[in-house]
Amino acid sequence: MTDFNTYLKEFIAAAIREDVGDGDHSSLACIPADAHGKAQLICKEDGIIAGIDVARQVFLTLDPDVRFEQLVADGTPVKKGDIAFRVECRTQSLLLAERTVLNIMQHMSGIATATNVYVRKLEGLHTRVLDTRKTTPGMRLLDKMAVKLGGGVNHRIGLFDMIMLKDNHNDFAGGIENAISRVHQYLKEKGKNLKIEVEVRNLDELETVLRVGGVDRIMLDNFDIQTTREAVRRIGGRFETESSGGITLETLRSYAECGVDFISVGALTHHVGSLDMSLKAID
Repeated sequence: MTDFNTYLKEFIAAAIREDVGDGDHSSLACIPADAHGKAQLICKEDGIIAGIDVARQVFLTLDPDVRFEQLVADGTPVKKGDIAFRVECRTQSLLLAERTVLNIMQHMSGIATATNVYVRKLEGLHTRVLDTRKTTPGMRLLDKMAVKLGGGVNHRIGLFDMIMLKDNHNDFAGGIENAISRVHQYLKEKGKNLKIEVEVRNLDELETVLRVGGVDRIMLDNFDIQTTREAVRRIGGRFETESSGGITLETLRSYAECGVDFISVGALTHHVGSLDMSLKAID
């Protein structure tokens, strides 16, 4: 996995290439190359702002001499009508950046806003909201950055930074015990130190994990609230616990009150709307 700065440069370059093709002919046709312009980003909805630092990098990529005045911090609550930043640069660069900046910030702010709703639902409890790998292809690191800005916690970034034994892994390996045993052998052979999470579908599978051990976290997949409460009692704090599967905003707190450490919510990143905003020219 490349470092974040390298990822961001490559992502921005690809986004600009996708949009500009062989030229922004609308701007090239009517805007002088030496013209300079100013604009400000206006929030058109209440929410949590996210992606300002990324927007700054988009402008810097297109015009290293850009003047960027940030007025609020990423992760800050904003109201309709708030100004997030002002920017001054070559007008052609400003117009070229506009849609890419808006697409990124509207998407990230939508995720941060949705995440914050879930986070606030758990106020007073120790349970934390987790994201998943259900992210926009090519935008995973930005999606997960937005979750953190909204107050949530990142699960694994990808397949490489944590062992996650889900139902298919366990079934194809011949059962949970075999899967855990093979993981430990693999990690030893490869000299890797990765946390291990295992998914269980019922209390019988949970008992197998409790007997075998050798994991860091147990995911209770599609458990109802009563069974979740019983599972947490049996685990007794020996392992981290995570609830997952079909948990909605309406049922979130009830699951958290069972005592689980984490609740993973795919909807944070794959079923969320954008936060409305616009980039408008100013004198």
